[in-house]
Amino acid sequence: MRDAFVVGIHTIKFGKYLNESIKDLSARTVTGCLKDAGMDKKDIQALWFSNSGWGNSKGQDCIRGQVALRPIGIDTIPITNVENACASGSTAFHHAWLGVASGLYDITMAVGVEKLYHSNKTAIFASFLGGIDIENCVQIAESLSGFSLTDEDRKRIEAFKAKYQAGTAANSSGSRRKKTVKTRLKELRDAIVVGITLGEKLGYDTVKKMRALSAGDHSPFMDIYGYAARQHMKKYGSTVEQLAIIASKNHFNSTLNPNAQYRFEVPVEKVLADRIVSFPLTRSMCAPIGDGAASAIVCSEDVAKRLGLSGQAVRIRASILGSGKHYPDGSSGPDIGERLAKASYEKAGVGPEDIDLAEVHDATAFGELVQAENLGFCERGMGGVLAGRGETAITGRIPINTSGGLISRGHPIGASGLAQIHELVTQLRGNAGKRQVENPVLAMAENGGGALGTEEAAMCMHILERPATAAGKR
Repeated sequence: MRDAFVVGIHTIKFGKYLNESIKDLSARTVTGCLKDAGMDKKDIQALWFSNSGWGNSKGQDCIRGQVALRPIGIDTIPITNVENACASGSTAFHHAWLGVASGLYDITMAVGVEKLYHSNKTAIFASFLGGIDIENCVQIAESLSGFSLTDEDRKRIEAFKAKYQAGTAANSSGSRRKKTVKTRLKELRDAIVVGITLGEKLGYDTVKKMRALSAGDHSPFMDIYGYAARQHMKKYGSTVEQLAIIASKNHFNSTLNPNAQYRFEVPVEKVLADRIVSFPLTRSMCAPIGDGAASAIVCSEDVAKRLGLSGQAVRIRASILGSGKHYPDGSSGPDIGERLAKASYEKAGVGPEDIDLAEVHDATAFGELVQAENLGFCERGMGGVLAGRGETAITGRIPINTSGGLISRGHPIGASGLAQIHELVTQLRGNAGKRQVENPVLAMAENGGGALGTEEAAMCMHILERPATAAGKR
């Protein structure tokens, strides 16, 4: 395998694009990425297109990349459509790397585009059901009782509310505006539409039994994250306050990122006072839904030199794609994040102590905490302490999610993994402005998606190295 380099990156500002299509967002990021690399679309020899929701929302299945890219003149070349839940964008990037590293192509591209905003809010959260084993959804729904609150948990919630939310809007019965009749009727209609759609696919008895999976205004993954966080707290002594520090840090980082969906600070006390989604997680600790697009161009070393791009060419030291493992009842083993991190370090010939910054999959603040442990940035059980000491801040020992992470940069599923690559390449080039980490050499990305059993169904990790001309040679 030969070395491959990232020579072009781009992301649009994540947010809400109700009046723009997948085609529109694709055109924006592809045009920007080609400009960053100083290339023409005719230079791209193969492309991987990441998207998870276009089929569910608009019925565009099967040939999404070909449909999205033909209007801007990208056709005839191999276009591979990638759908790997929240890990779709990083999976597309992995294959763009593989195409160059294998010698099959000299210049490849990965594009990730997603539109999650929908006028039917129920449909948005129901669409997340595709991230589980849908044929066994009834059994999964029944197993959710295992994530239920215990009496001890309920006591901790009451103590938490008394300490941080007494008299606040989050704990006030009148905190939410009363819905109008028109709003209630729309929500009822939306729920019926989704119920019929799922009923025709899965059977109406099944839909009735699995309502718990998409109840309320959060996905079932939030309950799983909440349960995992509670178990971590019981086993290692991590705290709600540590989770709030992580969330507040990422909200602050996003104020320095012009491409972030949320660009406002949320102090620790406000994170704690926010509405509880799935204890101990409050709304400010959870990633929002959103629309977005991001992309990257990968090429060989010879091409980078020939085109005069060595000064911006970020070397891909490791690109690892893996799947979750089935553990029989009662057994356990290293988490998928720990397994893939080990493989990444071995491939790159480095260790966690060599990494200067990281972007990790913080669908919740607990996601960042546990991935910091999986990636070896601290001992198991010390992820909260690591954040509490300020070591994961931009000026800390191992800055994590300098972009604002999923929590604040946003999480348009098909684009999230490529947005991580955009942030790390920007940092390694020294172009991150006010959020720039001091003299980074190596950066790492972790992006997981879906859920099968106790692990993510898919996960990618990448280790990137700064350009040879940036702050000295390698």
